[in-house]
Amino acid sequence: MQQVSVSRRGFIGSLGLVAGSIVLPRLAWASAAAEARFPTVAGMVDGYVSSGKLPGMIAALGWGSSEPPLDIARGSLAKGLALPVDMDSLFRIYSMTKPITGMAAMMLVDEGKLRLDQPIADLLPAFGKMQVQVTPDGSITDLRPAKAQITVRHLLTHTAGLGYSIIQKGPIKDAYISAGLVPGQASRMRFPGMDAPKPLSSLAEFADVLATMPLVYEPGTVWSYSVALDLMGRVIEVASGKPFDAFLAERVFGPCGMTSTWFRVPESEVGRLTTNYAALGGTLLPVDPAKASIYLDQPPYPFGGAGLVSSPRDYDRFLRMLLGFGRIDGTQVMSEAAVRLGTSNLLPAGTDLSQSFIKGNGFGAGGSVGLGEDAGTFGWAGAAGTVGFVNYRVGLRAGVYTQYMPSDAYPVHREFAKAVLADVTGKKAAA
Repeated sequence: MQQVSVSRRGFIGSLGLVAGSIVLPRLAWASAAAEARFPTVAGMVDGYVSSGKLPGMIAALGWGSSEPPLDIARGSLAKGLALPVDMDSLFRIYSMTKPITGMAAMMLVDEGKLRLDQPIADLLPAFGKMQVQVTPDGSITDLRPAKAQITVRHLLTHTAGLGYSIIQKGPIKDAYISAGLVPGQASRMRFPGMDAPKPLSSLAEFADVLATMPLVYEPGTVWSYSVALDLMGRVIEVASGKPFDAFLAERVFGPCGMTSTWFRVPESEVGRLTTNYAALGGTLLPVDPAKASIYLDQPPYPFGGAGLVSSPRDYDRFLRMLLGFGRIDGTQVMSEAAVRLGTSNLLPAGTDLSQSFIKGNGFGAGGSVGLGEDAGTFGWAGAAGTVGFVNYRVGLRAGVYTQYMPSDAYPVHREFAKAVLADVTGKKAAA
């Protein structure tokens, strides 16, 4: 194993990431090399699948920006299905979309088409005169004019003061849902407590409607998880002159060699798609079966905050590009300067982190950034149990992929970080 020096808290804290079926046997084709180098990760993956908690899980790990990924896989694409998960299986990565959107924005900043501290009203005039709730999550009629403009930096770092239907409470939550400001999808089925808004028709309409809503916080003052990266998709459209999904395909997915990352899964690829489950009281209920998945439909518009489906192999290529400071397989996808800036702490000075779940770390272009002894880590997690990050100090990229909601039904995010740390340092993971 490669020997490194990194603290226990540093590696785990740097992530800043926010939980009875058939017992499946250990699969003979799992990579022996991966399990030899990452035995604790292998034990974690095996534990979740052999216990029946999850039908399948795969970890993808690699050193540096050129070494192919090692994979540790157990189980199948769905309960009762014989097809095993592998590096080309398709997973709903939800908020792991955010760092991709963030890096797309950094390309435009690097090219001078955007500026970090540029008001987004320069591109989207409707955001020029925003109102702010006097009491966050309180009345949506007791408002005051915003003292500051929303900037590109604010969108990238969740400090724009915007809301999120999965986070807010009270009238502002209801207003977002009623207006269709829920930029994501989970299932064709309708369940109690699941938002079912009438979808808006385009990113342009999403932005226009969002501009009519009051802000929850004054821009630049509070870290609050929000639809900011979805709005950034519209900013990218205007700044680049191209549809957001086309920009990602041309500037990110193509140059990175990401051939299995989409907002809509092609019908021809449904055989690779996993089933997503609701984990309720120890029981897994299929909420988005692969063959009837909502991801087989064209979404109303590309959701820059939570819309992508990807494979472990593809997302590892994105992480390889970041670890290579913008370069992968001889292709310079983005400049080193843009990657260094996007993976640095971009939070406005004095940001209130009391509402955050980034555990005292910083935040960059759509992902958590380690500070102090945590320095060097950038990444984020998804709502259905996925995690992806790089650590520049160690020279490591790592991701884990499975499908269940809500993400805190099992502590996969936290346990994966601890397991990787244990294998990197050679120390037993703390309970």
